[in-house]
Amino acid sequence: MGNVDNTQKSGSVLVIGAGIAGIQSSLELANSGYKVYLFEETPAIGGIMAQLDKTFPTNDCAMCILSPKLVDCGRHPNIEIITNADLEKISGKAGKFTVTVNKIPRYIDEEKCTGCGDCTQNCPVTKAVYLEPEEVEIQLDPEDMERMKKIIQEYKGKEGALVPVLHDINISYSYLPENILRYISEELDIPLSLIYQIATFYNAFSLKPKGKYTVNVCFGTACYIKGGNRILEAFERELRIRPGNTTEDLMFGLDTISCFGCCGQAPVVTVNEDIYGHFRVIQVPKLINRYKEVENAKIET
Repeated sequence: MGNVDNTQKSGSVLVIGAGIAGIQSSLELANSGYKVYLFEETPAIGGIMAQLDKTFPTNDCAMCILSPKLVDCGRHPNIEIITNADLEKISGKAGKFTVTVNKIPRYIDEEKCTGCGDCTQNCPVTKAVYLEPEEVEIQLDPEDMERMKKIIQEYKGKEGALVPVLHDINISYSYLPENILRYISEELDIPLSLIYQIATFYNAFSLKPKGKYTVNVCFGTACYIKGGNRILEAFERELRIRPGNTTEDLMFGLDTISCFGCCGQAPVVTVNEDIYGHFRVIQVPKLINRYKEVENAKIET
């Protein structure tokens, strides 16, 4: 929590919003001799203009216009940039304002920040699950216990063992069971909260049971244009589940993926390791029935 306190008319100015208008205003004021506090609630300055390709009506390059102003603003001795913050309160009157700002911690070295914003999107702290300390008796079936002992024995004592251990567990069970994670926490002497951070950070890991057959519909540009969304809707109707979920019998899971790298075969669908190119909506029931027949044949034999 910080204060910008002007008890006297000192010539300080607070500019709220660091889009192109805020940046230009800050530069004009700073060049006129004012001390400028440029406030922005997002992690970086630039606003919407930084996301544009061309500008109306001249079709000039947006970043060609904005980039020099960003550099000037960042280097100007009279401009102090306050980003990633909330404006708590403004009180006072003209010429004598007190502004209270809540600065959200970044947990990074701001001197090395490039303003890419990746830290806010990928910070594992925001995805953590905090559990209250409790005494829980961990019970595993003999088969599970034997399987866990083999996995732990392979990686115990090695640096960075947690991710490989979770990977092997995920392969064995198709997800990360809670009782298994508690057991791993004790055996590797790793806080359960840290394990949950890693487990929820990587998309490859799941805390919910996955279907024996995971149907992935490609939503890359080529596949989407050729009907990927309609194919997904057909699978939703056939399986009666939404993406990210699993059928009640744990037979099928449904999800989307950004790109398989098979654009020449668009639209593409995969079922586990099987790839189906040039896929059509009318093939959805046939594909589901094919895997159901495989399972029925296993039961009969």
